Amino acid sequence: MAQQVQPIFILPEGTQRSVGRDAQRTNIMAAKIVAETVRTTLGPKGMDKMIVDSLGDVTVTNDGVTILEEMQIEHPSAKMIVEVAKTQEDEVGDGTTTAVVLAGELLKNAEKLLDQDVHPAVIARGYRLAAEKALEVLNDMAEKITPKDEHVLKQIAMTAMTGKGAEYAKEKLSDLSVKAVKMVAEEDSTVDLDNVKIEKRTGGSVEDSELIKGIVIDKEKVHAGMPRVVKNAKIALVDKEIEIKKTEIDANIEITSPDQLQAFLDQEEKMLRDMVETIAKTGANVLICQKGIDDVAQHFLSKKGIYAVRRVSDSDMKKIAKATNGNVVSNLHDLSKEDLGFAGQVEERKIGDEEFTYIMDCKNPKAVTILVRGGTEHVTNEIERALTDAVGDVAAALKNCRVVAGAGAPEVELAMALRKYAESLSGREQLAVQSFADSMEIIPRTLIENAGLDPIDIMTELKSAHSKKQKWAGVDVFTGKITDSWKKGVIEPLKIKTQAVSSAAEVAVMILRIDDVIAASGSKGSGPKMPPGMGGEDVEY
Repeated sequence: MAQQVQPIFILPEGTQRSVGRDAQRTNIMAAKIVAETVRTTLGPKGMDKMIVDSLGDVTVTNDGVTILEEMQIEHPSAKMIVEVAKTQEDEVGDGTTTAVVLAGELLKNAEKLLDQDVHPAVIARGYRLAAEKALEVLNDMAEKITPKDEHVLKQIAMTAMTGKGAEYAKEKLSDLSVKAVKMVAEEDSTVDLDNVKIEKRTGGSVEDSELIKGIVIDKEKVHAGMPRVVKNAKIALVDKEIEIKKTEIDANIEITSPDQLQAFLDQEEKMLRDMVETIAKTGANVLICQKGIDDVAQHFLSKKGIYAVRRVSDSDMKKIAKATNGNVVSNLHDLSKEDLGFAGQVEERKIGDEEFTYIMDCKNPKAVTILVRGGTEHVTNEIERALTDAVGDVAAALKNCRVVAGAGAPEVELAMALRKYAESLSGREQLAVQSFADSMEIIPRTLIENAGLDPIDIMTELKSAHSKKQKWAGVDVFTGKITDSWKKGVIEPLKIKTQAVSSAAEVAVMILRIDDVIAASGSKGSGPKMPPGMGGEDVEY
């Protein structure tokens, strides 16, 4: 009688697993779906997405990374694609959709090679070679600019905003972006984007947006008796409470007579008065305090005509210090005239139903505020996102001083160079490099499709123009004609392209190398579940 073999369980009960070709297919499918989702938002004629979260909050945007974050994607491979968008956002601030669409296309073309029995490791090696070569070609292709080329910087900002909600006011907003970035740029042209604060206020129109040479904080003066406007403000920045400090340990004070109580209260008042005197002696007429200000101290400050705000966040304190060239002091006795910051004007303004403190007209500020206005909250949010992209692009262009024209021109040029490079390779890697070259063309193709034009005819014309050495031949989506995108003023920082290509290639290679997906699920319904579409039932081993 045949002996019955006992099944061997290696993985916990409820674990789901998909192996080999199945795993690759589902991973690539997930990546392609993510890319398809954002693909329609690319370019000047890209459409927007409306995302409604579980609380019913609405986001209307065409910013790639915002869409992907708001969608709360569950699938593990799709999450890896979202990471590409986040990296692009952190590194440059723009080009998130480009990076995601490229990653999706690289995987789509890799799938065709997998169907032809090309090994994933070979495709991965070919993709790595192609990515290295692509960065080299892009660097050779780029044009040099200097910080003095304001016209080009404005065109970069406008290109970043075209196709977004801010497009109709892009002249004004690009002007603000360039001015803001140039103000906060260091000697070596590096820009810390944290120093460009973008504040949004609902009300008015986009045209009312302004650049403030200083910082706007959502704080009001602490006492009604303080002046509303202070001209030629000398600002004391204090990181210490203007209050009587409580003892570290519990302490009891025994008072046996009313005189002692009065003496105790008088002493408290004297201490607070001394603190205010110390501040006033330096000549300060504005006090920005990171901690609390006692009611009695508020009274003394208002008597001295000092404008004071309290509980200002640490990040705002740093920005105010940079804008006013002041020093943040944590010991009042160390506060001197030299520590004071300067601003042409400090005033309290009411916008809507909130009070704000404007610190304006600073001399040579190294931190500035762009105040965004718009008719509704959704409009101001989208304009803020567009401005963030524009500011990021201008900063990236200033830092590297290298730019390329857009409108699909660099991608077609790159595809051409990579096809030539593929011919120099022997072996199956050549197929992967050709697939990489084909993938680059998804960007101009998407721009054309989103504009409702015929991709086949225009792509053929575009390739033909590039083969005649017209390096910046791109597609004008408004006319459907081939145009010189540099002359049209469609310009982007080189960093957008290099970062998008390298991130997309890295994530595509990583996903291709996965041949086994093991997803645990807790026995009581806890823990991560196998996402829909990952296949696999409970498997016995």
